[in-house]
Amino acid sequence: MPTDHIQYQYKPDNLAASEPNKFKPENLRSEEMIVNLGPQHPSTHGVLRLEVLMDGELIHDVVPHLGYLHRCFEKHAENLPYNQVIPFVDRMDYVAAMNSEHVYAMGVERMLGIADQIPKRVEYVRVLMAELNRMASHFIAIGTYGMDMGAFTPFFWIMRDREHILRLLEWASGARLLYNYIWIGGLFYDLPVGFEEKCSEFITYIKPKLKELENLLVENDIFIRRTANVGVLPLNLAVNYGVTGPMLRASGLRFDLRKVDGYSVYPELEFNVPIGEGLKGTVGDCWDRTWVRMQEIHESVKLVEQCLTKLQGEHRRTKEFNPQAMVPKKIRPQAQDFYIRGETPKGELGFFFRADGKTDVPFRCKGRSCCFSNLSVLPEISRGILIADLIAIIGSVDMVMGEVDR
Repeated sequence: MPTDHIQYQYKPDNLAASEPNKFKPENLRSEEMIVNLGPQHPSTHGVLRLEVLMDGELIHDVVPHLGYLHRCFEKHAENLPYNQVIPFVDRMDYVAAMNSEHVYAMGVERMLGIADQIPKRVEYVRVLMAELNRMASHFIAIGTYGMDMGAFTPFFWIMRDREHILRLLEWASGARLLYNYIWIGGLFYDLPVGFEEKCSEFITYIKPKLKELENLLVENDIFIRRTANVGVLPLNLAVNYGVTGPMLRASGLRFDLRKVDGYSVYPELEFNVPIGEGLKGTVGDCWDRTWVRMQEIHESVKLVEQCLTKLQGEHRRTKEFNPQAMVPKKIRPQAQDFYIRGETPKGELGFFFRADGKTDVPFRCKGRSCCFSNLSVLPEISRGILIADLIAIIGSVDMVMGEVDR
C-alpha cells in the first residue's frame, strides 16, 4: 500500500450551485443579514430552500429556491406510452395520488373521445377514492401544521385516523401511497367485496373524531393567536398569482373546479364549497386556510357517503361488471393540443397534452402544478413579519415539493 495520498481541498468556487443567491453580502444595509432556511429543515415541508433577508427577527424579503427534488415527470412522459405515465403522475403530489390520477385519466379519455362511455360505477369509485385521498391529504396538512405551531397531540391523533384511510386504499389498490389504480378507461380492479361496508364503518368512526380535532387544534386559543391575522392573502393578489384550491377559497372566492367544471359525477352529488370568512381574524389569513381545509374534510365525508349509497344501490357490483371493459388496448389520440384540469386537495392540477397522432407516446405532457403557483405568492405575504410567522405561513400553503419541481 502506498503511504502517500492525495488530499482534496474544499474549494467553493469549483462547486456548481443549483441557483445563485439573489442577495449579495456586499449589498446588505446595516444590521441586515442573509439566512438560509432549508433545504433540510422540517418546517419547510420538504426540500425547499428559502433565502431570507432579515434585520434581527424582522423579514425584509424571501426568495424560494427550487430544484432539490426534481421528479423528471415531463421528460418521463415524453418517452412512455400514455398508460405508463400514470405511476409517474402518482409521484408528483405523493400524498394525493388518487386525485392526480383522476385528472390525468380524464384528460386522455377526452382526447380519445371515450369520456362519455365510462361506466357510472367506475366514475363513482373514482370519486370515492379521490375524496378519501383528499381527506388523507388534508389530515397531513393540518397535522403537520399543528406540529409547526408546537402542538404535537393533534398530529398523533390525525396520523392514527389517516391510517384507516390508507388501509382502505391499500385494500383496493395494493399500495398505501402510490396507487396506479385509476386507469385510462377504467380501474385497475373493482372494489374488494366488503369494501363499501368497511368504508361506511370508517365514516361513522371519523365524524366525532373531526369534532374533537377542531376543538383541540383549530379552536385552540394558542393556535388562533399564532395564525389569525398572519400571512393575510388579499383576493386580488391571490387571483393575480394564479393561486388555487383552499388558499384561494380562504381568501373569499368560492371557486372549486368540482363545481365550476362539473367533471365526472360531481354534478350528481351535493356538497358545499367553504370559503374564508375571517371568523378569528382577517379573511385570507393562516387560520382561515386551516379552517377551510377542515371544512373540506366534512364535505368529503358527505361525498363519500353519497358515493357509497350509489355503489350499494343503483350502481352496485354485478358479476357482469368489468372495470377494464373500456380500457383501450392502443392509446393513440388524434393530433391535437389539449388541456385538462381538476380539483386536487391543494388546488388546480392541470395537464397540457400535445399528441402527434402517430404514436402512443405523448409528444409533450406538461403538468400545471398548483403547489408551484401557491408557493410563488410566499414573498408577497412574508415581507415585514417575524421569522416565527414565516414558519406559520409556509405551513399554511400546504405544498408538496414533488409537484413543485415536477
